[in-house]
Amino acid sequence: MKIEKNNYKDISGENLKIGIVVSTWNSKITNDLYFSAKKKLEHLNVKSKDIYKMEVPGSFELIYGAKKMAENQRLDAIIVFGSVIKGETPHFDFICNAVSNGIKDLNIKLNIPVIFGVLTDLNINQAIVRSSGDKNKGIECAIAAIQMANL
Repeated sequence: MKIEKNNYKDISGENLKIGIVVSTWNSKITNDLYFSAKKKLEHLNVKSKDIYKMEVPGSFELIYGAKKMAENQRLDAIIVFGSVIKGETPHFDFICNAVSNGIKDLNIKLNIPVIFGVLTDLNINQAIVRSSGDKNKGIECAIAAIQMANL
């Protein structure tokens, strides 16, 4: 069975306003996600002036940042970018679970979509692969934001 991928030719971000909340923890990873998403949004006709960025200290703070952004800006979608890399303690599990549930809660509460762009990787090499090149999750999140905003 052949699985077909959507080529995204028919989507447009024209007249959309998109917020992006970026964790500064693991900033090399999160900045790569942000810049790739911004470039893709602009390529899909979102004007640069209609892309709003907010920085927060870590992935846990993405929830509050997205909430504040939704309250203070008139937006069509919000993307959150974070990077949590597994260490030797259960902290990874607690943060990943809390952030996932927090973003889910925002999607229920807010009247705009919040796109989950938090990488939860076992090591830095996985994070680098998932934030660069053809496998860059920032690009996927930009596409998802436009698709969801246009529902």
